[in-house]
Amino acid sequence: MPPTTPAPGTTPAPPGRRERKKAATRKAIADAALHLFLERGYDAVGIREIADAADVSTTTLFKHFPVKEALVFDEDDDQEERLLAAVRERPAGTSVPAALREHALNSRLLTPDGDDRLTAFLNLVTTTPALRDYGQNMWLRHTAALARVIAEETGRPADDPACLALAHFALEAPRAAYGHADPRAAVISAFDLLEHGWTTLTEDS
Repeated sequence: MPPTTPAPGTTPAPPGRRERKKAATRKAIADAALHLFLERGYDAVGIREIADAADVSTTTLFKHFPVKEALVFDEDDDQEERLLAAVRERPAGTSVPAALREHALNSRLLTPDGDDRLTAFLNLVTTTPALRDYGQNMWLRHTAALARVIAEETGRPADDPACLALAHFALEAPRAAYGHADPRAAVISAFDLLEHGWTTLTEDS
């Protein structure tokens, strides 16, 4: 029997006991891993140590996190939805690159706002090549969906290579902030390139 869809206006049923237990186990593993990584460094911590700290087997750990890098990044199901909404719901007169720039600048990962734990997390990611690459690859998985929305919003063909290129480089742009003294300025500069092109930027310099 196919799953039933809740009637309009109704609240979905809360997760069952099994789902809650699974979520709690996943969180316990992720919390234990992050604690150890922040304390000793990513490369100095082994999978068995993390499993022991979370009081689970390594088999259970790998059921939740298939690779070590995944322990640091929680999957956010709403991440792509917010990204696409930044383009679809942009104010009148706002270009697609400008809308994506604002979306990037509003990320808490770019501006931790005095959150010491988030600052420590960002430092861990930006100083660990394996985590930087894994996190960026996770983010780039939204490229195709973003390209489709850009095409829809600009009246271009669905397979327009310019839309795909803009989507790809817009998602790559936050990488410019890694290790930069002024992350916001770095991201703005990257999006200025997407908005105006290299020739305009070099003419102004």
